[in-house]
Amino acid sequence: MNKQQLASTIWQSANQMRSKIEANEYKDYILGFMFYKYISEREIQFLKDEGYTDVDIKKVNEKDVQLAQHIRQNIGYFISYNNLFSTWLEKGDDFNIANVRDALNAFDLNIEETYKKIFENIFKTLQSGLSKLGDTAQKQTKSVKSLLKLIRRIPMDGKQDYDILGFIYEYLISMFAANAGKKAGEFYTPHEVSILMSEIIAENLKHKKHIRIYDPTSGSGSLLINIGTSISRFISGENKVDYYAQELKENTYNLTRMNLVMRGINPANINVRNGDTLEDDWPFFENDQNREQTYQLVKVDAVVSNPPYSQKWHPKDKEYDPRYKEFGIAPKAKADYAFLLHELYHLEDDGIMTIVLPHGVLFRGGEEGKIRETLIERNHIEAIIGLPANIFFGTSISTVVIVLKKTRKDSDVMIIDASKGFEKAGKNNKLRACDIKKIADTVRLRQPIEKYAALVTKNKIREKEYNLNIPRYLDSSDDPETWDIRATMFGGIPMHEAALLNEYWDIFPGLFDALFKEMSEGYLMIPFEDIKAVALEVPSIKEYRQAFTASFDGFYKSLYESLIEDILDVNAQSKKDEVCQDIFNRISKVKLLDKYKAYQILSEDWDVISADLEMIQSEGFEAIFKVDPNMVIKKKADDDDEVPEVQEGWKGRILPFELVQQEIHIDELNEIHAIENRLHEITAIYAEILDSLEDDELEGSTVNEEKDFFVAKEVKIFVAEALKDVDSPEITALEKYLTLSKKNDKLDYIATTKMVEWNKMTVNKDGTFSKAAINSRIAQLQMEYDFPENSFEAKMKQVLMLMDEETQSKREFRIKKDELHQKTKETIEHMNEDTALRLLDLKWIEPLVSGIFQLPEDMIYQMISKIITLNNKYATTFADIEEGIIDTNETLYKMLGDLTGSAVDMEGLEELRKSLEV
Repeated sequence: MNKQQLASTIWQSANQMRSKIEANEYKDYILGFMFYKYISEREIQFLKDEGYTDVDIKKVNEKDVQLAQHIRQNIGYFISYNNLFSTWLEKGDDFNIANVRDALNAFDLNIEETYKKIFENIFKTLQSGLSKLGDTAQKQTKSVKSLLKLIRRIPMDGKQDYDILGFIYEYLISMFAANAGKKAGEFYTPHEVSILMSEIIAENLKHKKHIRIYDPTSGSGSLLINIGTSISRFISGENKVDYYAQELKENTYNLTRMNLVMRGINPANINVRNGDTLEDDWPFFENDQNREQTYQLVKVDAVVSNPPYSQKWHPKDKEYDPRYKEFGIAPKAKADYAFLLHELYHLEDDGIMTIVLPHGVLFRGGEEGKIRETLIERNHIEAIIGLPANIFFGTSISTVVIVLKKTRKDSDVMIIDASKGFEKAGKNNKLRACDIKKIADTVRLRQPIEKYAALVTKNKIREKEYNLNIPRYLDSSDDPETWDIRATMFGGIPMHEAALLNEYWDIFPGLFDALFKEMSEGYLMIPFEDIKAVALEVPSIKEYRQAFTASFDGFYKSLYESLIEDILDVNAQSKKDEVCQDIFNRISKVKLLDKYKAYQILSEDWDVISADLEMIQSEGFEAIFKVDPNMVIKKKADDDDEVPEVQEGWKGRILPFELVQQEIHIDELNEIHAIENRLHEITAIYAEILDSLEDDELEGSTVNEEKDFFVAKEVKIFVAEALKDVDSPEITALEKYLTLSKKNDKLDYIATTKMVEWNKMTVNKDGTFSKAAINSRIAQLQMEYDFPENSFEAKMKQVLMLMDEETQSKREFRIKKDELHQKTKETIEHMNEDTALRLLDLKWIEPLVSGIFQLPEDMIYQMISKIITLNNKYATTFADIEEGIIDTNETLYKMLGDLTGSAVDMEGLEELRKSLEV
C-alpha cells in the first residue's frame, strides 16, 4: 500500500488501541516507539555498512567498549543488540515491559557528548507514561506488544523511506491533534497553514545556497520541516539547511527532536533547546560555563511560528532587552508582540518571517498599538493574511498570518482577506490547495484583487491611526441584493440589473440579444421558457468552447510524454510546478475562468500521481503488476486485546481493481451490475406491495412489527396454505404416482401417463422419480395458479417468488463478484507493459484533463443559472400576489357558505364571510 494508505491503517489501529487514554497522551507512546524503531534500524544499517553480518550484530553489547565508542561517535548513540527494537519483537512471549524500561535507561547512558542536546532525555515522556498503559506489568506488556507489532510495518531503512516515515509521523500527529481538543494547539499547526507559511518563505529564500531557519515555539517541529521541504526544491546538495528550534513544554520538545532526527537531517544541522523563548533569548552561540561573556547573537534567514495566543508573560525588566527596547514591551496579559519582536530580532537583514497570531493584534491599543505603529513606520510588515475561522484545532478564534521582513524597500502593506476560502473537514475548516496557492501568489505578486486583497499605503494606515483591522481596508462582503420597486409591481427585468452581468455579455456577443426583448423603457423580458436551450445555441458560446479547446491543444500529449513515457525519471514536485505554470499560461488566454479552480483539480489529481510515482520509482516498474492483501481492521472484543486485521480479498498496489474491470472485464462487470440492479428493483417492488396492503393485512403475521418488510417463513406458510387446494389433471396424476410402491408399476405409469411433463423433473438412475422430485413439481404447478388480481393471496405469492429470485440472485452475485475479483488479480499480475501504461494514462491523465475541460462548462452553466435567477426574481409581480389573495378569499367565502352548525356558530361564520366579501 502507498504511504497514505499505510498511515491511515496505522492510525485506525492506534486509535482503537488507545481505548480510554487521551489522544494527547497516547501520541507520546506511539511516536516514541516509532522513534526508537528508527534509531534501532539506523544503528543496524550503520553496522551493515561497516561489514557486519546478522550473526555479528547479535554479539554487539556494551562489553565491547571500543565498538560502542565507534558507533556513538558516528551516529551519536549506542544500543546493544538485546535492546534493539527488532530484538524486542524476536523475544515473542518472552518480551516484558521491563525490556523497554531497561533499554530506555541504557540509551541515556550511551549518548555521545556532542549529541546530548539532540538525544538526552528524549524518551523521558515515554518512560514516565508506560505505567498508564495498564495497572499491572502484564497489561502494560500486552499494550506495548500490540504497539510494537503495529509500528514494525513502517519502513525506515532507506532514503525513500524517510519520506514515508515522515509522512506517517506527520499524519499521526495531525490525527491525534484532531482528537485532542484544546491540547492540540500545544503541539500542532494544521498542515495546510504550515504549507502556506513555508511557501511564502521559500519564495523569498530560493536564491540562497545555504539557509538557517528558526521556530521559537516549535511544537512537533512540522513548521520547520515543511520550510526545509519547500526550500529544498531550489537548493541543490545535502545539509544546506540549519534548523533551530526551541520549545517550552518538555513533552512537545521531545516531539520536535524526534521529528527532525527521523527526517534524516544531519545532527550537525539540528540546534534544539528546551526553554522559555520570552524569558531567555535564544538562539545564540554559548559556552554553558560562561554564558554572559560568551553570548553571541545568532541571526537566521527565516523564522516561522505559531505561538500560544495571548499568553501571559513577565515583562518586568524587559525594557532594556535588545529584542524589545526599540519597539516597546507587550502587555503582561498578552505576549503576542513579545513573540513577534523576538523573531524579528533574530532575522538577518534580508530575512523573512511568518507568524500566526490572533486577529486582535491588528487593532488592540495601548502598548500593542505603539509597537504596531513602530513596525509600520519602520516598514517591517510585508503582508497580513486573514485566515478562515475555526481552522486551528482546539480554538475557533479568528487568526492572521503576518509576514515581516527585517529590511524592506517598500512601505505599503499587502492585506489579504482569505477568510472565505476553505472547505469543511469534520468540525474544523481547512485551507484547500487552491486557497494556499492563491494566497502565496498574492503575497508574491503584490497585486490588488477586488474583495480579496488590497495594497495599502503607509499614509492610509496613518489615517486609520495604525489600526490594521482588515475590514478597514478591504470589504470582502457580498454585494447586498437590491429590488426594483416598479419591476416588483409590474414585472420585467430592470436593465441596470441585467447590466450587472456585463462581463458575460462582453465575452459572449449576441447572447444578450438572443435572450432579452424590450418590455418597456428601461425594462426587459425573456420570452422563452427554456432559457438554457436558447443560450447554448448562441454561436459565441460554441466559439468560446472552441477557443478553450484550442488553448489546451497538445496538453494531453505533453502530460503523457512527461508522466508515462518518462515514468521512472520524472520528478513529481518539479513536474507539478511545470504543469501548473503550463495550465496557468493556457487558461490565461480564455477569459472568465478561475486559474485557481484549475489548480485545485491539478493538486487533487497530483496527490494520486505523486503517490504512485513514489512507489514505482522506489520499487521499480514491476510495482505496477503487484497486488497486495486488502487488510481491514475488525472491531476488537476487549479493551486489552490487540486490534485484529483480517484479509478481505486483494487490491492493486498501483492499479485499482475497479479501473482494470472497467477497461478489461467490462462484460463480467456489466453482468454483476445487472444482478445488482435487479436486486434494487426487487427491494423497490417489496416497498410497493407493502404500500398497497390494507391495514388489517399489515397486522398479519406475514409482515414484521415495524411494517417495513415481509417475514419469509410466514409468507411461505401462507402461500402454501392458499395453494394446497389448487388442482389440475397433472397434479392429480402426480399424486396418484406417489401411491405406487413397486418399481415396475411406476415405470408402466410413467410410460402410459402422457398428461405429466416427466422431463421437467430429475429422474433417478432406474428411471423412476423420487418423492421429493414429485412434490417439488406439484408445488411448481400450484405456483403457476393465478389468484384474483390485487388479492392478498396474489400479492403474497408475488412476494414469495421475489424472495426465491432474490436468494438466487444474491448467490449468483457473490459467485460472479468473487470470480471477477480473482480474474482481476490475475490480469494485473500477468499484464503486459503497454496495457499497464494505458491504464496509468486513464488513472492519472484522463481525470486531470477531464477536470480541466469541465471548467468552461461549469462557468457557462453558472452564467445561465444567474440569468435564470434574474428572470425568476421578478416573474411574480405584486399584482399576481394580490390576485392570488382575491382568488383565495373567494374560495374561502364559498366554502364557509357550505358549513352548518349551531345558531351561535352560524352567526360567527356570517360575520367572517362579510369580512371576505369582494
